[in-house]
Amino acid sequence: MSKRKQPQPTSQSNQAGFTIIESLLAIIVVTILMVGLSPVIVLSVATRVQAKRVERGTEAARAYIDGVRSGAIISTTTGFPVHTTQSFKSVPSPTSATGLYCADLDGGGCSSTSNTDLYIQAFRNGDAAKPENGYKLGIRVYRADAFADSGALKTMGTDKAKAQTFSGGLGDRKAPQFETTTEIAGSGTSLKTLCDRIPKTNPDSCS
Repeated sequence: MSKRKQPQPTSQSNQAGFTIIESLLAIIVVTILMVGLSPVIVLSVATRVQAKRVERGTEAARAYIDGVRSGAIISTTTGFPVHTTQSFKSVPSPTSATGLYCADLDGGGCSSTSNTDLYIQAFRNGDAAKPENGYKLGIRVYRADAFADSGALKTMGTDKAKAQTFSGGLGDRKAPQFETTTEIAGSGTSLKTLCDRIPKTNPDSCS
């Protein structure tokens, strides 16, 4: 009677699995890759956030212009365009948010601690006493947190400052998010009053 053979234990390969050294090397390689990619990720996120701010500033300016044209923003409304005899490029930046139009985008009221809300500085030329005759409107849109400290705000005309959509950081808080000019017609606007505000090469072109 033959004896049953006992199964031989399968020998484990000394190459199976990862060794501690291999695991450490893999961690080091991944860490190096992440360190190299981190600046790219940060730049991408910052650029996206800043581009969104500029987009909101543009939308706020358009909404303000629509409000003026529709009569929702009138001379008794806080933030109605201030009359100026200066060229729009020379109009100084605001020193405080007092008297500026507030674009409350987070629903909590405009505050200098908000990084979402916007303030609109608006100014006009034309007849100071008769805005109903129409005027050229200038607009600058600033971040609310630009007024968080006492530093001077900037303008595109004097300081050549502009909120860049491509930014490696949080952007320049003191620079306007958007600037524009447009014509506002009123109930008393005539061809003569319109032509008086538009530079022309032929003085008799509106006669």
